[in-house]
Amino acid sequence: MRSFRSLSSDVGMLGWMWVSAVVIAIDQLTKWMAEANLEPGQPFPVVPHLDMTLSYNLGAAFSFLGDQNGWQRWFFAGLAIVVCLLIINWMRKLKRRQVWAALGLALVLGGAIGNLIDRLLYGKVIDFVAVYFDIPFVMENYHFAIFNVADMAITGGAMLLVFLSLFASDQID
Repeated sequence: MRSFRSLSSDVGMLGWMWVSAVVIAIDQLTKWMAEANLEPGQPFPVVPHLDMTLSYNLGAAFSFLGDQNGWQRWFFAGLAIVVCLLIINWMRKLKRRQVWAALGLALVLGGAIGNLIDRLLYGKVIDFVAVYFDIPFVMENYHFAIFNVADMAITGGAMLLVFLSLFASDQID
């Protein structure tokens, strides 16, 4: 019979997957709320430079490959599954002291699964957060991408991992 210490070293930091579960739950809840309360393409102002605008993304980030005939749904779903498995394996190998890396990976994992759910169930990702701003002397009312909670988690987790790799490499290895 294996000891608890041996077992805990085999699972690494998988205990941080609760963060992924929270991200998935909030992501799916907010997407449901957006679809229930917003009309596609019709902005609902929240605060200056932030609207809730329901949009559907058939591709990847910034609608990359969104104009294809459907194969991209399965390509991006398969890619997301592979990435999720790699992240889970990475989390399993983390040591107890690598808390920040576990958090970053859990955020990316939760966001990836949140968008994967949309892709598998609906064939598209539901987005609803629209940010816009002025670029002095260049453009007024510049609209950035429309995104969702999953995208925010992926971005935040990736930024944390990049920061750790630059300034705290002992957290990543």
